[in-house]
Amino acid sequence: MNAACLIVYASMTGNTEELAQSIGKGICQAGGTVEIKDILEADVKDLKNYDGILLGSYTWGDGDLADEFLDFYEEMDGLDLTGKIAAAFGSCDSTYEHRGRAVDILSDKLLELGADVVADGLKIDLAPTDSEIEQCTQFGEYFVKNHMRGVS
Repeated sequence: MNAACLIVYASMTGNTEELAQSIGKGICQAGGTVEIKDILEADVKDLKNYDGILLGSYTWGDGDLADEFLDFYEEMDGLDLTGKIAAAFGSCDSTYEHRGRAVDILSDKLLELGADVVADGLKIDLAPTDSEIEQCTQFGEYFVKNHMRGVS
């Protein structure tokens, strides 16, 4: 199996970037390939070139998508992601009423564009602990092993 995955993330403090790197590690451990891009280096057209898509963002303010992600998010409109396997993740803060809402916003957008969102959004509070880093690695492994079988 050589499931090609793309992780696109926005990170202000480095927490979501750390999640992205750990998920990518899990994808590789499960036999997939992964390209990890900061949102500012990503092109929305890239989403069409991968079997698996993972989008990550921290939640800003009281439940908003990261400012850096807004243009990319709007440019996604009209994309057909039918047949793509997808999931969302992000860092958040449980002290806010809408904990990790950016993850939900990204999951909803992926569904709206026809992607097969195969996992509940992964939400990690603030800086990830060692066990949460392991959870992210397992999330990446799960993504490939359970949902990308038969993808060449």
